[in-house]
Amino acid sequence: MPVIEQEAPPPPPGRGERLLETALRVAGGLISVVGGVLTALLGLGLSTVRAGGHLVGVSVPVTIGAAIALSWFAYATVGRKWAVALPALPWFALMALAAVRTAEGDLLVAGDNWVGLAMITCGAMTFAVMAFRQILSPTQSRHDG
Repeated sequence: MPVIEQEAPPPPPGRGERLLETALRVAGGLISVVGGVLTALLGLGLSTVRAGGHLVGVSVPVTIGAAIALSWFAYATVGRKWAVALPALPWFALMALAAVRTAEGDLLVAGDNWVGLAMITCGAMTFAVMAFRQILSPTQSRHDG
């Protein structure tokens, strides 16, 4: 009868390795949050870009691409499905603030700015789709090849 040799499982990580992994996860989470804030600010800034007097929708694809990249980055670095919320929550908060008038009457995203409204809609949908994909994806071990 042939003998099948099995590989021994890798030893559990030491305390130093666990601390480093935790520090990297926390750093990845913080970068994701900052990325969400920067994406919101960039999208708001680009939503008023005009060419020849007409609004140009450059903030929409920028927001969609950034939301996809940040959602992936958050999950990849934090290693938890809920990590997609790290860039999404500050992004949503800044979009909500941008849609409220200040005491002086200023408004960052006006109802007549189709680009701003499209950016908010597409960004929200992109974060929602990325979260939904994470929820439905099978859980994988971080140590699988």
